[in-house]
Amino acid sequence: MTRQHILQAIEEHDDRGADAFVGVYGYTRTPGHTFLHEDRMYDSKALLGVAHKYATGRPAPVEDLDDAKCDDATILRKHGFDVIAPVAAAPSAPAAKAAPRRKAASAAPARKPAAPEPVEIICPTCFTVLPATGVCDECG
Repeated sequence: MTRQHILQAIEEHDDRGADAFVGVYGYTRTPGHTFLHEDRMYDSKALLGVAHKYATGRPAPVEDLDDAKCDDATILRKHGFDVIAPVAAAPSAPAAKAAPRRKAASAAPARKPAAPEPVEIICPTCFTVLPATGVCDECG
């Protein structure tokens, strides 16, 4: 899955609206799994499920999205999106003893910015990546 696939899913989300978007694919909203793109909030699990459709031709099954191995935040950050951390509930009981703080590590090396991904051209009929010829192998 590439950033382009995620952007296509965002475009579909914007066209359909949030409720229709999750409903059409059988997903449910997942509180705490949101990310920000161009000042708009999106459900990360549903969006990655639809981005999977643009990458492979079929949406990701609901049970795969709920799997603990599917770390939507890591995937989205890898592709340059801002993931919003879930807000922890305020404790109702007296605060527990805080864990001891670790010593700060010496200056961490700066990360290199990710190289931009090449833009892939997608067949508008079957949503597969077109070969270099520009003619879809499936649709002709």
